[in-house]
Amino acid sequence: MEYNFKEIERKWQQNWINNKTYKVEIDNNRPKFYVLDMFPYPSGAGLHVGHPLGYIASDIFSRYKRQNGFNVLHPMGYDAYGLPAEQYAIQTGQHPAITTEKNLKRYREQLDKIGFSYDWDREVRTCDPGYYHWTQWAFIKMFNHYYDNKAKKAKPIEELVTAFEANGTSGLDVSCNEVLLFTASEWKQKSDKEKQVILLNYRLAYLADTMVNWCPALGTVLANDEVKDGVSVRGGYPVEQKVMRQWSLRVSAYAERLLNGLDTVDWTDSLKEVQRNWIGRSQGAEMTFKVKNSDVEMVIFTTRADTVYGVTFMVLAPESELVVQLTTPDQKVVVETYLDETKKRTERERMSDVKKVSGVFSGSYAVNPLTKQEIPIWISDYVLAGYGTGAIMAVPAHDTRDFAFAKHFNLPITQVVVPVGEEPSDPQTWDDAKDSKEGIMVNSGIINGLSVQEAIKKTAEYIKENGLGDVKVNYRLRDAIFSRQRYWGEPFPVYYKDDMPYMLDESKLPLTLPDIDKYLPTEKGEPPLGRAKNWATEDGYPLELNTMPGFAGSSAYYLRYMDPKNNEALVSKQANDYWQDVDLYIGGTEHATGHLIYSRFWNKFLFDIGLIVKDEPFKKLINQGMIQGRSNFVYRIKGSNKFVSFNFKDNYDTTAIHVDVNIVHNDQLDIEKFKAWNPEYSDAEFILEEGKYICGWAVEKMSKSMFNVVNPDDIIEQYGADTLRLYEMFLGPLEQSKPWDTNGIDGVHKFLRKLWRLATSNNDNVELSNEIPTSDELKVLHKTIKKITDDVERFSFNTCVSAFMICVNELTDLKCNKKQIIEQLVILLAPFTPHICEELWHQIGNTTTICDAKWPLCDESLLVESSFNYPVSFNGKTRFTLSLPLDMGNDEIENIVINHEMSQKWLEGKSLRKIIVVKGRIINVVVG
Repeated sequence: MEYNFKEIERKWQQNWINNKTYKVEIDNNRPKFYVLDMFPYPSGAGLHVGHPLGYIASDIFSRYKRQNGFNVLHPMGYDAYGLPAEQYAIQTGQHPAITTEKNLKRYREQLDKIGFSYDWDREVRTCDPGYYHWTQWAFIKMFNHYYDNKAKKAKPIEELVTAFEANGTSGLDVSCNEVLLFTASEWKQKSDKEKQVILLNYRLAYLADTMVNWCPALGTVLANDEVKDGVSVRGGYPVEQKVMRQWSLRVSAYAERLLNGLDTVDWTDSLKEVQRNWIGRSQGAEMTFKVKNSDVEMVIFTTRADTVYGVTFMVLAPESELVVQLTTPDQKVVVETYLDETKKRTERERMSDVKKVSGVFSGSYAVNPLTKQEIPIWISDYVLAGYGTGAIMAVPAHDTRDFAFAKHFNLPITQVVVPVGEEPSDPQTWDDAKDSKEGIMVNSGIINGLSVQEAIKKTAEYIKENGLGDVKVNYRLRDAIFSRQRYWGEPFPVYYKDDMPYMLDESKLPLTLPDIDKYLPTEKGEPPLGRAKNWATEDGYPLELNTMPGFAGSSAYYLRYMDPKNNEALVSKQANDYWQDVDLYIGGTEHATGHLIYSRFWNKFLFDIGLIVKDEPFKKLINQGMIQGRSNFVYRIKGSNKFVSFNFKDNYDTTAIHVDVNIVHNDQLDIEKFKAWNPEYSDAEFILEEGKYICGWAVEKMSKSMFNVVNPDDIIEQYGADTLRLYEMFLGPLEQSKPWDTNGIDGVHKFLRKLWRLATSNNDNVELSNEIPTSDELKVLHKTIKKITDDVERFSFNTCVSAFMICVNELTDLKCNKKQIIEQLVILLAPFTPHICEELWHQIGNTTTICDAKWPLCDESLLVESSFNYPVSFNGKTRFTLSLPLDMGNDEIENIVINHEMSQKWLEGKSLRKIIVVKGRIINVVVG
């Protein structure tokens, strides 16, 4: 039979389902290997060809490890909550669960067509109450714990209460929102409500007033990655900064451990650096600046206390509580106007926009604690409330943003560090701030003449000894805002009594979403859950109206995969002891910060309370690149409905128009399909080249608006899933972005047909010879085994495809049909193209699945060369090549070269001076 990929792929996909080929259980007799794909959100549009890239790579590695004897956990599930489904529900009135179920079904159909080795018995969905039961459970646990900085771990809140009862806050070093001081007797005198308010200051899950990205049109808080250029990514609605009472998770308490944990995992240096920058550790000092004619004190954090003599102004973050206190009456209007403008920009935009300079004077002055000079206090959005104390001392001579600010508002600039090799100069003549990391201090009082390092040390000692501040480590990492004003999300297991939050008893979990009449905020402005009838406990206490954010369900899903049917725990001790952690995690760079930080935080908390055995969840992490779209264009002559082919377009005044890439093949337009594609073009005329219409092309993001989305279903229908899998790997290195280009897919499909012909006889049946392979055939096979094994271990899948093609070509040239060779080649190829390989494996005569076939081992002895093809040179110029045994002596080599017929031409009329033989490299004949 010929290679009928449609029939073969349908057959084996059903066979794998029927036989539960990919089902996996704990097996203490085999080593485990856990391969994980980043949690996908199934959109209504389904998969395009860019989405499966990482899935194919993880599937190849999963199959490869299984063939190497590992018990491989390779699960899949869905991050099923999200704003898109909710927005669709608002527009149509249809329950988000219906839309989500439809999207999940579509996703599953597409994934099955590609032949992934997922254990679907372990599927999880974040919208399933059986799943989010454990998200709610984890939230309750966080609420009931605090973080002990000395022990560097979470502890039960009851232990903190015991400490308060015994000693008040004395001797405590714990993470909190605000440093509180009280005695044991003062604690005991407080009411229950006052005690609950104080405990919220320490809980890992806490309720507090927080600055958020508020989108009025969507009626919800948005995460930073859901906002771009001051508008929501979804819908493009205005977003403003607003203080709201929100649930937060104390991620910042784990900053040091999150940073140190990066030294224990196998991630790329660039990804680790992104995480380190997000965490943002800095060591410095906290200093106190008194405000003139006021009892207010400004506490600032600086990594460079040695530059305090160069402070010429202070800057407050617009969100700082000090803004109201320090704004004088005559500055109130301009300050309020500025604050209104600032609300439209997210913190991420403010951090990245280094060119824009804006700010307003508060009207107040601070007193420099060392110089006693009065310095103006400004307000500017380049200072963030979440870093340090939300106030900075500005040293414009040695900080680029401070310098730009000072120049813009004509503020003084004082040089305090002279870089190595320079002399002091007038900062007003500078184009930018000068580097201050190395140099000598000037204009700096007690540290004048010291080196920067000496000055840093002496200043820190001075401010500590004189009660002006303290040495401190600071982190940029913010606590995670955990509330969303949406319907379609995990409900909080929280009720309110006397306006204070309390947790539901764990026996009441899961708290499921109620039905509501519509998915909009209430007329009072409450979140959509405010519309639910009887949304209260059995005792009548109101339940929380917010829901959890998307990352709630995706922070510990990898643990649930280990034990997805467990109704008694998130994961059993037995399951976690066996699977432990993720050995390989593959996903996109869009999750390089938030998701990884939150997952690692969640994991470390569960580790602290003894639920799991590993402190870090993901051993090795690979970010796959993006498959970009390859757009096609037609060129319409302006003012007409006539289209000119690409190479003639410069002869006319044309407009380039995106055209559906699915009606273009090898950049040639299917004119009839184009006419049918859009009624506007039904009577279009064409100026062709050699009878064809050739389209232009460009690499762009894959998008519906550019008509460059390629549906994998179409590729599978035309070429098969094995071709799609192999081609996506062939496009380029896994970590790099690359354009999708169907122009090369024919070659990959022809390779699979060539493989099929190699394995079948003239009558299209697999009838392989049992003869012993020749040394040349063995050499080709084992060279391929070595190459594929090395490249798979390095995730260099594109070079594997090239090696397979070379192997099949060489075996075809050798007319090889030996079972010992073809069978081993099929095993090697199986992780990449499982359908065709499973078929050939069984036709060869095997009865078990190829998934369990033992991975071939390379016999290095078969790769040792017995001869070498020497380039023969005359006076350094290669004239011909000569294959000779490697163990042949020099005298014999010289004799053969001199008497070779090809040598006679270059020896004629010349005297032979000498012959240089470099064994296994070159022969050079020197003539005169």
